[in-house]
Amino acid sequence: MSLQTTKPANQLTPRQLQLLKAIHVFQASRCYSPTIAELALELGISRSTAFEHIAELRKKALLSALPAKARSLKLTSKAQKLLSCLDNDISNPCGRPPAGLSGVALAKTGIPLAGKVAAGSPIEAIEDTELLSLSSHFGNVDDVFALEVKGDSMAGADIRNGDYVICRRTALANNGQLVIAIVDEKEATLKRFYREESRVRLQPANDNYDPIYSDNCRVEAVVVGLVRKL
Repeated sequence: MSLQTTKPANQLTPRQLQLLKAIHVFQASRCYSPTIAELALELGISRSTAFEHIAELRKKALLSALPAKARSLKLTSKAQKLLSCLDNDISNPCGRPPAGLSGVALAKTGIPLAGKVAAGSPIEAIEDTELLSLSSHFGNVDDVFALEVKGDSMAGADIRNGDYVICRRTALANNGQLVIAIVDEKEATLKRFYREESRVRLQPANDNYDPIYSDNCRVEAVVVGLVRKL
């Protein structure tokens, strides 16, 4: 099984594998796809060289892209499986938890939830043995991810620079929801979502910033939680 899972990597050049990993990291950390220029800068190569590698990866069914879309590069399921296998130890078959941890144990990994504390009238302190984790608090973690907030445009919603917002992947949002949206195929932004007659309004929560109006807006996720280090 190890030979079968590692064979596709041998069909790639080191640079092509590096490019695949760069796209994976970029998408996982920013919730949208990199441009060819950004990949070239990240890898220290020219745009034409990056374009050639992307073309080869598309031929190998490891990347997909939409015509005339700057941020449409996507890893295929074949590429995701390849990177997942490479991340595992060669003696550990893909899909199995690391030695010493069962699937149940992995699902329960988290911070000990010791009980409740009063912020109003005092209550009885009862020690608990539960774990506080993303899966226990937000359910299925396959569609949940975190983003670090940069900037103060949502300060009025008590979302500060350096906070982490917990997001759930979805393309749909209701008016008034906090969303992660991509405007004009550029960088993602955290704003409150409002759909108007012929456009979308992305509303900041800071009077120093103007609303963003767009007829080319794509919702990537809705915000479902917030983590702040004091």
